[in-house]
Amino acid sequence: MKTYHIWTIGCQMNIADSTHVGAELEKLGIEPTANIDDADIVVLNTCVVRQSAEDKAYGKLGSLKPWRHQDPERILALMGCMVGVKPSPKLVQALPWVDVFMGPSQAQPLVDHIRNKLIDEELAVLERQQLWRRYHYQDDTYPSASVRHLSLAGVAPVSAHVPVVYGCSHACSFCIIPFRRGIERSRPLPEIVSEVRGLVAQGVREVTLLGQIVDRYGYDWEAGPDLRALLEAVHEIEGLYRIRFLTSHPNYMTDELLRTVASLSKVMPHIEVPIQAGDDEVLRRMKRGYTSADYRALVRRIRTLVPKVAIHTDIIVGFPGEEEAQFQATYDILEELRLEKAHLARYSPRPDTVSARRMIDDVSDEEKKRRHRLLEAQHERISAEINRQWLGETVEVLIEDKHKGKWRARTPQNRLVFFEDERDQRGRLVDVTITWTGPWSMQARPADLPDPERVASTDLVLA
Repeated sequence: MKTYHIWTIGCQMNIADSTHVGAELEKLGIEPTANIDDADIVVLNTCVVRQSAEDKAYGKLGSLKPWRHQDPERILALMGCMVGVKPSPKLVQALPWVDVFMGPSQAQPLVDHIRNKLIDEELAVLERQQLWRRYHYQDDTYPSASVRHLSLAGVAPVSAHVPVVYGCSHACSFCIIPFRRGIERSRPLPEIVSEVRGLVAQGVREVTLLGQIVDRYGYDWEAGPDLRALLEAVHEIEGLYRIRFLTSHPNYMTDELLRTVASLSKVMPHIEVPIQAGDDEVLRRMKRGYTSADYRALVRRIRTLVPKVAIHTDIIVGFPGEEEAQFQATYDILEELRLEKAHLARYSPRPDTVSARRMIDDVSDEEKKRRHRLLEAQHERISAEINRQWLGETVEVLIEDKHKGKWRARTPQNRLVFFEDERDQRGRLVDVTITWTGPWSMQARPADLPDPERVASTDLVLA
């Protein structure tokens, strides 16, 4: 077993889980490959929050059946929300060509499977204990907790995701996460700090702290640190430039937390707090626990307490029973609040959820698509208008990597910026001047270099 390939679909938590698995495989001496056909081990990290994501996962599983049967030494592992906290016998029986079933954030079943396979292959040569030591990675520079979510091969990313809360105990009526990722479990603060230190030592300059409801970090302890204390601890790590956290929930986004965000220079003015719908009756059926007026008041508080903040939200259209007037309420509140980004999704019933068991999915697919398109057009227009205000402004950006010959970077508010510069700027904080804006990205030039248009104009005058 020499190479592995990980196919990932879904949220940032899944991305973090995949890099964790990659790191664990590389500790065993297995290298990544971008070509799935060349891999000896394939991991499918799945999402079932939407039916479309689940359909893609099943499609990928079907396409890999011949790949698995071509070579009995190959390993196919299924991971994530499709498996859940514990794989069901029905799922295992339906997928006999899958070798390993791994729940969300669980790399150990695959690691154990590979170790046992290696041990069986070489048992005649070495004692079991010797083999275990051989394939168990140890490195005093990067203890396991500090690298568990970062692949060891190649160049380290500038930005990395670090889960801080697993699972969820809030149980919105539409959400499958509590059933597939389990109840809420916060990771110990020292373990998270150790991990971030290790990431920074490997070259990471920005971390995003993840949780299904990240504001509830520490809520599952009788006494202990909360998200504010975690942000303060991570803020002290030398070499780390930026900190983000997501996703928040309106009920747990306190003024004390917002003041902490404003007081810590490394914590970016970027808040992700979903509203999901703008109608109070729909919110009640969703079991969200707040009203549209509560959300309006929260947005006002965020903008008051956190200067130059960007607020992102999530919207579900076509929830069971959503009438045209209720959808219009969602459209109207987005028009009123003019949030910087809206992640849009069409409702699809998920197994075991309250909405699937007790409500009728009575909004047609055509109507869901129509409402989705209306919000897409609104979001594009509002985003373009907001970004236009930055034209000519000089902003600090963190450079992530190169894309089509240009540096790709992000502002503190997480706006995407592209610019040209012959210097190696990867992983650096630099000032750029915005020269063009669109709804989804902006173009810029380095602020410390002369404006090419002005230079050309001056040359013409002198000529």
